[in-house]
Amino acid sequence: MKTLYIECNMGAAGDMLMAALYDLLEDQQGFLDKMNALGLPGVRIGARKAATCGIAGTHMAVTVQGEEEKEPVGGHEHPHDHHHHDHGHDHDHDHHHHHHATPGHIAEIIDGLNLPSEVKKQARSVYDRIALAEAQAHGCPVGDVHFHEVGALDAVADVTGVCYALYLLKPDQILVSPIHVGSGTVRCAHGVMPVPAPATARLLTGIPYYTGTIQGELCTPTGAALLAQFADRYGSMPVMRVEKVGIGVGTKEFSQANCVRAFWGETVQESTGEIIELVCNIDDMTPEALAFAASRLLELGALDVYTTPGTMKKGRPGHVLTVLCPPDKEKELAQQILKQTTTNGLRVRHCGKYFLHPGSRLVESQWGPVRIKTAQGRGIEHEKPEYEDVARLAREQGLSYQTVLNDILHKM
Repeated sequence: MKTLYIECNMGAAGDMLMAALYDLLEDQQGFLDKMNALGLPGVRIGARKAATCGIAGTHMAVTVQGEEEKEPVGGHEHPHDHHHHDHGHDHDHDHHHHHHATPGHIAEIIDGLNLPSEVKKQARSVYDRIALAEAQAHGCPVGDVHFHEVGALDAVADVTGVCYALYLLKPDQILVSPIHVGSGTVRCAHGVMPVPAPATARLLTGIPYYTGTIQGELCTPTGAALLAQFADRYGSMPVMRVEKVGIGVGTKEFSQANCVRAFWGETVQESTGEIIELVCNIDDMTPEALAFAASRLLELGALDVYTTPGTMKKGRPGHVLTVLCPPDKEKELAQQILKQTTTNGLRVRHCGKYFLHPGSRLVESQWGPVRIKTAQGRGIEHEKPEYEDVARLAREQGLSYQTVLNDILHKM
């Protein structure tokens, strides 16, 4: 499975994510040519080699009218607060209003870009996340959120660049580490805000993140929105055969390497996993009714269903019913156990498991083909003829099960 693992030990910003993904692309010049032909007014995107704490990587320089966005002291700028570096914060009202764009205006800009519709849809969705988080953070309607014009174009380039790079890479899954957000405070147009900034914290709802000793804002709203949009899961790096590593370098210098790392490769299937045991005691069902319930539960998605005899309350003979199922079937099958049996409650056990990976192949017996079930992993290999195939041939030929089985075992 083609896997992209994004390591955010120093947070994430749009330009750093784009640079890390750029490093992984086969046709890097083609990517730059495409991004520079989008028609974003005055915007140019260039990649240059950069290093942070001795680690070589790539910095994506996004310039608007020839000027690259500068990071303020204390961290990255916010997309809604982006200011051209030679502008002060004392804009007169008209000037300030003229240089702002609404979420609707941003959506129009994205819609007009020469990009595949799938990429534009993802980019609009990222901006919808940012606008909603900003509106919630400021307590205003989404339509009242304003993105500073210069900063907006810079961030549109970052967002569309990341969306387009992922479109070109086409990973089967995207995994992301817990995100380091920094600590302390960050200055923006509204004043001094705590880290993570309120909009960033809203964007990271439900996502694992942590603060640290490094002062400043490491994860921007743009970075948070992109990760929230694309991550399938969060956690530590899985077992992978890594083919490439992309390193996106930020502009600020910290005491540790300021970069996002993107690992590209194949995840190695591990022979461990999780399985659910649903268990209940039954002493008031007939054998027919219990057998019917067990067969129904198998039809409804249980991996296995079995009973063990036992002595229940008041010395009654009964059965312990055990149903094995994958984690995503737990609620559905718990409901079905309550429906199909007379029990009023059941126990749930979350179990780890070791397993061999299943497969199958065909073997020709003298009476016809038979499927062979295989299981492999951990240097072990099991093979077994499919019972139903052996039984079918035995019935058809008027032979014993053992006669047909011996013939197949001889040919395996």
